[in-house]
Amino acid sequence: MDIADNGPHPNAFDLETATRENPNYRTVAWTGKHLQVTLMSIEPGAAIGLEVHYGTDQFLRVDAGKGRAKMGPTKDDLSFQQDVEDGWSIQVPAGTWHDVENTGDEPLRLYAIYAPTHHAKGIVQETPDDAERDEEQGRDEPPSWVEEVDEKGEDSA
Repeated sequence: MDIADNGPHPNAFDLETATRENPNYRTVAWTGKHLQVTLMSIEPGAAIGLEVHYGTDQFLRVDAGKGRAKMGPTKDDLSFQQDVEDGWSIQVPAGTWHDVENTGDEPLRLYAIYAPTHHAKGIVQETPDDAERDEEQGRDEPPSWVEEVDEKGEDSA
């Protein structure tokens, strides 16, 4: 299924099919003025990566595979841990350290909704290394027409 981020314009697509078919670490599927939808695929034994977004709430939903959600007030205190699988959702409050790791033997397919918008419109990052490089080189920034941006920043472990 091909997804084209058409920016802050009306859009509709089969989110479950798009999530299950997404082969990339991260694909930004839709970017609005106040929130964003991304598709993610995490390989067996891998993880999204421990991070915190100080001004961004996140909603994640698993559509395939098995994983473990970890969250807490600091990167050294991930006191919330929950096994998740197809149909489960994960809510990450702004300012919460979090990670989701794939504990299964197939790709963990999920989508994330960020509010406010966090990534560049339509960006596709095949691997976590691509995502990190895009951030370091300034290619993964929300577009100028976004009305609300996480000005508080983020950290990763």
